[in-house]
Amino acid sequence: MKIADCQKRVLRWGGAIVATFIVMAGQSARATDGNLIVPEMSQIAAGWFWQGSDDLEREYAYRLDEQIYGRDVTRRHRWYDVEMPKWRIYLPEFDISTTPITNDQYAAFVRDTGHPAPMVEKELWDSFGLVQGYEATRPFIWQNGAPPPGRGDHPVVLVSWQDARAYVDWLSRKTGEVWRLPTEAEWEKAVRGPDGIFYPWGNIFDPKRLNSADAGPFDTRPVKQYEAGPYGLYDGAGQVFEWTMAAAQAGYRYVKGGSWDDRGCGVCRPAARHSRAEHLRHILIGFRVVHGTTIAP
Repeated sequence: MKIADCQKRVLRWGGAIVATFIVMAGQSARATDGNLIVPEMSQIAAGWFWQGSDDLEREYAYRLDEQIYGRDVTRRHRWYDVEMPKWRIYLPEFDISTTPITNDQYAAFVRDTGHPAPMVEKELWDSFGLVQGYEATRPFIWQNGAPPPGRGDHPVVLVSWQDARAYVDWLSRKTGEVWRLPTEAEWEKAVRGPDGIFYPWGNIFDPKRLNSADAGPFDTRPVKQYEAGPYGLYDGAGQVFEWTMAAAQAGYRYVKGGSWDDRGCGVCRPAARHSRAEHLRHILIGFRVVHGTTIAP
Protein backbone atom coordinates (compact mmCIF):
# COMPACT_ATOMS: atom_id res chain seq x y z
CA MET A 1 0.00 0.00 0.00
CA LYS A 2 1.42 3.40 -0.98
CA ILE A 3 1.30 6.44 1.31
CA ALA A 4 -1.18 8.08 -1.02
CA ASP A 5 -3.46 5.07 -0.67
CA CYS A 6 -3.24 5.28 3.13
CA GLN A 7 -4.07 8.97 3.01
CA LYS A 8 -7.26 8.29 1.09
CA ARG A 9 -8.53 5.72 3.55
CA VAL A 10 -11.12 6.89 6.06
CA LEU A 11 -10.85 5.37 9.49
CA ARG A 12 -14.13 4.03 10.83
CA TRP A 13 -14.15 2.75 14.35
CA GLY A 14 -16.57 0.35 15.93
CA GLY A 15 -17.02 -1.16 19.34
CA ALA A 16 -15.69 0.10 22.61
CA ILE A 17 -13.48 -1.10 25.43
CA VAL A 18 -13.87 0.87 28.61
CA ALA A 19 -11.15 1.82 31.07
CA THR A 20 -11.53 4.47 33.73
CA PHE A 21 -8.96 6.34 35.74
CA ILE A 22 -10.46 7.38 39.10
CA VAL A 23 -9.27 10.78 40.27
CA MET A 24 -9.81 13.21 43.10
CA ALA A 25 -9.89 16.94 42.52
CA GLY A 26 -7.07 19.02 44.01
CA GLN A 27 -7.41 22.43 45.60
CA SER A 28 -7.79 25.36 43.21
CA ALA A 29 -5.72 27.98 45.02
CA ARG A 30 -2.04 28.14 44.12
CA ALA A 31 0.69 29.43 46.37
CA THR A 32 3.38 31.46 44.69
CA ASP A 33 6.70 32.98 45.73
CA GLY A 34 9.91 34.15 44.15
CA ASN A 35 11.11 30.60 43.61
CA LEU A 36 8.06 29.30 41.77
CA ILE A 37 6.86 29.66 38.20
CA VAL A 38 3.50 27.90 37.94
CA PRO A 39 3.16 26.28 34.50
CA GLU A 40 0.37 27.46 32.20
CA MET A 41 -2.32 24.78 32.11
CA SER A 42 -4.88 23.51 29.61
CA GLN A 43 -8.11 21.82 30.67
CA ILE A 44 -8.93 18.50 29.04
CA ALA A 45 -12.66 17.79 29.09
CA ALA A 46 -13.99 14.55 30.54
CA GLY A 47 -15.09 12.03 27.95
CA TRP A 48 -14.22 9.22 25.58
CA PHE A 49 -11.33 9.21 23.15
CA TRP A 50 -9.54 6.84 20.80
CA GLN A 51 -6.16 5.76 22.15
CA GLY A 52 -3.49 3.77 20.33
CA SER A 53 -3.17 2.80 16.69
CA ASP A 54 -4.47 0.25 14.20
CA ASP A 55 -2.78 -1.51 11.27
CA LEU A 56 -3.52 1.36 8.89
CA GLU A 57 -1.90 4.00 11.08
CA ARG A 58 1.17 1.89 11.79
CA GLU A 59 1.61 1.07 8.11
CA TYR A 60 1.37 4.78 7.29
CA ALA A 61 4.12 5.48 9.86
CA TYR A 62 6.41 2.79 8.47
CA ARG A 63 5.90 4.10 4.94
CA LEU A 64 6.73 7.64 6.02
CA ASP A 65 9.99 6.51 7.57
CA GLU A 66 10.94 4.43 4.55
CA GLN A 67 10.24 7.32 2.21
CA ILE A 68 12.46 9.70 4.18
CA TYR A 69 15.29 7.38 5.25
CA GLY A 70 15.33 5.19 2.16
CA ARG A 71 15.46 2.03 4.28
CA ASP A 72 13.18 -0.01 6.51
CA VAL A 73 14.97 0.27 9.85
CA THR A 74 11.88 1.08 11.92
CA ARG A 75 9.88 -1.70 10.26
CA ARG A 76 12.61 -4.31 10.75
CA HIS A 77 12.89 -3.38 14.42
CA ARG A 78 9.06 -3.28 14.70
CA TRP A 79 9.12 0.08 16.48
CA TYR A 80 5.41 0.76 16.08
CA ASP A 81 4.17 -2.75 16.74
CA VAL A 82 4.37 -2.09 20.50
CA GLU A 83 1.78 0.68 20.37
CA MET A 84 -1.48 0.31 22.25
CA PRO A 85 -4.07 -1.39 20.00
CA LYS A 86 -6.73 1.14 19.03
CA TRP A 87 -9.43 1.28 21.68
CA ARG A 88 -11.98 3.69 23.10
CA ILE A 89 -11.31 4.85 26.64
CA TYR A 90 -13.02 7.24 29.09
CA LEU A 91 -11.02 9.76 31.14
CA PRO A 92 -12.31 12.25 33.71
CA GLU A 93 -11.45 15.93 33.30
CA PHE A 94 -7.84 16.90 34.04
CA ASP A 95 -5.44 19.81 33.61
CA ILE A 96 -2.09 19.40 31.83
CA SER A 97 0.65 21.92 31.14
CA THR A 98 0.13 23.76 27.88
CA THR A 99 3.79 23.33 26.93
CA PRO A 100 6.64 21.11 28.02
CA ILE A 101 8.31 22.42 31.16
CA THR A 102 10.80 25.08 30.12
CA ASN A 103 14.33 25.78 31.29
CA ASP A 104 13.14 28.88 33.15
CA GLN A 105 10.43 26.93 34.97
CA TYR A 106 12.87 24.17 35.89
CA ALA A 107 15.48 26.73 36.98
CA ALA A 108 13.14 27.95 39.73
CA PHE A 109 13.08 24.39 41.10
CA VAL A 110 16.88 24.12 40.92
CA ARG A 111 17.37 27.46 42.72
CA ASP A 112 14.91 26.61 45.46
CA THR A 113 16.05 23.07 46.20
CA GLY A 114 19.66 22.80 45.10
CA HIS A 115 18.68 19.87 42.90
CA PRO A 116 21.43 19.12 40.36
CA ALA A 117 21.06 21.21 37.21
CA PRO A 118 20.64 19.43 33.87
CA MET A 119 24.01 18.11 32.75
CA VAL A 120 25.77 14.83 32.01
CA GLU A 121 29.40 13.77 32.17
CA LYS A 122 31.01 12.17 29.12
CA GLU A 123 31.55 8.81 30.82
CA LEU A 124 27.89 8.56 31.79
CA TRP A 125 26.70 9.76 28.38
CA ASP A 126 28.87 7.19 26.60
CA SER A 127 27.48 4.46 28.86
CA PHE A 128 23.96 5.16 27.52
CA GLY A 129 24.99 3.84 24.09
CA LEU A 130 23.13 6.55 22.20
CA VAL A 131 23.59 7.50 18.56
CA GLN A 132 24.45 11.09 19.43
CA GLY A 133 28.06 11.75 20.45
CA TYR A 134 28.91 13.64 23.63
CA GLU A 135 29.57 16.87 21.72
CA ALA A 136 25.86 16.99 20.88
CA THR A 137 25.11 17.65 24.57
CA ARG A 138 27.12 20.86 24.81
CA PRO A 139 24.38 23.34 23.77
CA PHE A 140 22.09 21.91 26.47
CA ILE A 141 24.46 21.73 29.46
CA TRP A 142 23.68 24.18 32.27
CA GLN A 143 26.50 26.24 33.79
CA ASN A 144 26.58 27.38 37.43
CA GLY A 145 23.00 26.25 37.92
CA ALA A 146 21.64 28.37 35.06
CA PRO A 147 20.21 27.41 31.66
CA PRO A 148 22.27 28.06 28.53
CA PRO A 149 21.92 31.70 27.42
CA GLY A 150 18.93 32.39 25.21
CA ARG A 151 17.25 29.07 26.00
CA GLY A 152 15.04 30.01 28.94
CA ASP A 153 11.84 29.41 26.93
CA HIS A 154 13.09 26.16 25.37
CA PRO A 155 11.92 22.82 26.83
CA VAL A 156 14.22 21.56 29.54
CA VAL A 157 16.16 18.44 28.53
CA LEU A 158 18.87 16.29 30.11
CA VAL A 159 16.40 15.44 32.87
CA SER A 160 15.81 11.87 33.96
CA TRP A 161 12.44 10.45 34.94
CA GLN A 162 13.55 10.78 38.55
CA ASP A 163 14.39 14.46 37.96
CA ALA A 164 10.92 15.03 36.52
CA ARG A 165 9.36 13.32 39.53
CA ALA A 166 11.42 15.49 41.86
CA TYR A 167 10.12 18.59 40.06
CA VAL A 168 6.43 17.63 40.43
CA ASP A 169 6.98 16.65 44.06
CA TRP A 170 8.45 20.11 44.62
CA LEU A 171 5.48 21.79 42.91
CA SER A 172 3.16 19.80 45.18
CA ARG A 173 5.02 20.92 48.30
CA LYS A 174 5.19 24.57 47.21
CA THR A 175 1.52 24.88 46.29
CA GLY A 176 -0.10 22.41 48.70
CA GLU A 177 -1.79 20.79 45.70
CA VAL A 178 -1.38 17.66 43.64
CA TRP A 179 1.08 17.72 40.72
CA ARG A 180 2.38 14.69 38.86
CA LEU A 181 3.48 13.36 35.49
CA PRO A 182 0.73 12.38 33.04
CA THR A 183 -0.37 8.83 32.43
CA GLU A 184 0.15 7.64 28.87
CA ALA A 185 -3.59 7.86 28.19
CA GLU A 186 -3.83 11.41 29.55
CA TRP A 187 -0.84 12.55 27.53
CA GLU A 188 -2.19 11.01 24.34
CA LYS A 189 -5.71 12.42 24.68
CA ALA A 190 -4.39 15.89 25.50
CA VAL A 191 -2.16 15.93 22.42
CA ARG A 192 -4.28 14.25 19.74
CA GLY A 193 -7.81 15.03 20.91
CA PRO A 194 -10.77 12.62 21.14
CA ASP A 195 -11.04 11.42 17.54
CA GLY A 196 -7.94 9.26 17.14
CA ILE A 197 -6.26 11.36 14.44
CA PHE A 198 -2.67 10.45 13.57
CA TYR A 199 -1.23 13.88 14.47
CA PRO A 200 -2.56 16.84 16.47
CA TRP A 201 -3.64 18.49 13.19
CA GLY A 202 -5.01 15.49 11.27
CA ASN A 203 -4.01 12.26 9.53
CA ILE A 204 -1.44 13.59 7.06
CA PHE A 205 2.11 14.37 8.16
CA ASP A 206 3.11 17.99 7.59
CA PRO A 207 6.72 18.93 8.46
CA LYS A 208 5.81 22.62 8.72
CA ARG A 209 3.56 21.94 11.73
CA LEU A 210 6.17 20.65 14.17
CA ASN A 211 9.80 20.86 15.20
CA SER A 212 11.29 17.73 13.68
CA ALA A 213 14.43 17.22 11.61
CA ASP A 214 12.28 17.30 8.46
CA ALA A 215 12.04 21.11 8.43
CA GLY A 216 13.22 22.35 11.82
CA PRO A 217 16.54 23.81 12.95
CA PHE A 218 17.83 20.44 14.30
CA ASP A 219 17.64 21.85 17.81
CA THR A 220 15.03 22.69 20.42
CA ARG A 221 13.05 25.87 19.78
CA PRO A 222 11.14 28.23 22.09
CA VAL A 223 7.77 26.73 23.02
CA LYS A 224 4.60 27.86 21.19
CA GLN A 225 6.27 28.32 17.80
CA TYR A 226 3.81 25.94 16.09
CA GLU A 227 0.03 25.85 16.12
CA ALA A 228 -1.74 24.33 19.10
CA GLY A 229 -3.48 20.95 19.04
CA PRO A 230 -7.17 20.17 19.66
CA TYR A 231 -7.05 21.09 23.38
CA GLY A 232 -4.65 24.01 23.07
CA LEU A 233 -1.42 22.13 23.79
CA TYR A 234 1.78 23.12 22.02
CA ASP A 235 4.68 20.91 20.94
CA GLY A 236 2.91 17.61 21.50
CA ALA A 237 4.43 16.30 18.27
CA GLY A 238 8.14 16.92 17.74
CA GLN A 239 10.29 19.28 19.84
CA VAL A 240 11.14 16.77 22.64
CA PHE A 241 10.03 13.36 23.78
CA GLU A 242 8.21 13.55 27.11
CA TRP A 243 8.32 11.30 30.14
CA THR A 244 5.07 9.69 31.30
CA MET A 245 4.13 7.71 34.37
CA ALA A 246 3.66 4.58 32.25
CA ALA A 247 6.05 1.77 33.13
CA ALA A 248 7.23 -0.42 30.26
CA GLN A 249 9.10 -2.77 32.60
CA ALA A 250 11.01 -2.42 35.85
CA GLY A 251 13.17 0.70 35.65
CA TYR A 252 11.84 1.86 32.26
CA ARG A 253 9.15 4.42 31.39
CA TYR A 254 7.39 5.24 28.14
CA VAL A 255 8.24 8.51 26.42
CA LYS A 256 5.95 10.11 23.85
CA GLY A 257 5.96 12.74 21.15
CA GLY A 258 9.04 12.44 18.98
CA SER A 259 11.73 15.07 18.83
CA TRP A 260 13.69 17.70 16.93
CA ASP A 261 16.16 14.97 15.97
CA ASP A 262 13.61 12.71 14.21
CA ARG A 263 12.60 12.62 10.56
CA GLY A 264 9.72 10.88 8.91
CA CYS A 265 8.03 11.35 11.33
CA GLY A 266 6.31 8.13 12.32
CA VAL A 267 7.65 8.37 15.85
CA CYS A 268 6.14 11.87 16.28
CA ARG A 269 2.58 10.49 16.23
CA PRO A 270 0.87 10.69 19.66
CA ALA A 271 0.13 6.94 19.51
CA ALA A 272 3.84 6.11 19.16
CA ARG A 273 5.68 5.03 22.27
CA HIS A 274 9.03 3.65 23.27
CA SER A 275 10.68 2.99 26.60
CA ARG A 276 13.72 4.58 28.15
CA ALA A 277 15.58 3.85 31.39
CA GLU A 278 14.39 6.03 34.27
CA HIS A 279 17.92 7.26 34.98
CA LEU A 280 18.56 8.38 31.37
CA ARG A 281 19.36 12.05 30.80
CA HIS A 282 18.90 12.71 27.09
CA ILE A 283 19.06 15.83 24.91
CA LEU A 284 15.81 14.65 23.28
CA ILE A 285 13.68 14.10 26.41
CA GLY A 286 11.74 16.57 28.55
CA PHE A 287 8.33 16.41 30.26
CA ARG A 288 5.05 18.16 31.03
CA VAL A 289 2.88 17.96 34.14
CA VAL A 290 -0.68 17.29 35.29
CA HIS A 291 -2.30 19.37 38.05
CA GLY A 292 -5.09 18.77 40.56
CA THR A 293 -5.75 15.04 40.26
CA THR A 294 -4.29 11.95 41.83
CA ILE A 295 -4.61 8.43 40.45
CA ALA A 296 -6.35 6.06 42.85
CA PRO A 297 -4.50 2.82 43.67
